[in-house]
Amino acid sequence: MISAEEFLRRHPADPTAVDDARHAADAGAAAGIAGMPDDDGMRAVGADGRGDDGHRRYGRSRRSRRSPRSAPRSTSRSSWAAREADDPSDADACREAALRLLDAAPRSSGTLREKLSDRGYNAEVVEDVIARLRQVQLIDDEAYARAAVRYCAGRLMGGRGALTELSRRGVERNLAQMVVAQAESEGVFEDAAWELGRRYAAKTEGMEPDRRRRRFWSAGGRKGHNPDTLRRVAQELL
Repeated sequence: MISAEEFLRRHPADPTAVDDARHAADAGAAAGIAGMPDDDGMRAVGADGRGDDGHRRYGRSRRSRRSPRSAPRSTSRSSWAAREADDPSDADACREAALRLLDAAPRSSGTLREKLSDRGYNAEVVEDVIARLRQVQLIDDEAYARAAVRYCAGRLMGGRGALTELSRRGVERNLAQMVVAQAESEGVFEDAAWELGRRYAAKTEGMEPDRRRRRFWSAGGRKGHNPDTLRRVAQELL
């Protein structure tokens, strides 16, 4: 993977923008996905849209749900993303926008495409920029998907929950299914289900057996685990 600095050297744009995008690739790779909430700092949710505590999540933080009246407009560097493209056909500006998005967090090409399109850039310009970023390995959807699956497993999510999360992150469906299937074959989600079961066994110790199983089944369902797996774990641990 080359650095954003090398990418910009090979494809020069506005010199004043070089410093802003200098560490785009390195910052994204260093941050990774494991340990990060997700692309935009949003909370990961289960297959039914609920978080770990059972409350429904809509993928946005409390701050982002504030009304416009209570959320003063920011003029900081982070506010650049809210601005529309001055010239929808400006490939250099589109590339700079893409690099800044990658600087903020790792992203799939699907998410990047959506965000650049939302800025108003022409579809052809966006596709050209994404294709070039793939060529220089600043975007790698398969690596991104695998990292996202590891993140989901760390949150004790199941295969169905991981597939939902990958879709929400803009990973193409066929790729998402392939990566999730491979993780499934390696026992990644099976291990996550057993760990979830051990935690609920400890958490619900002393409760009536039916109540313990109901709480575990509810949590496992929210996280998108296979019912057969949940049944085996419940029989063994609860």
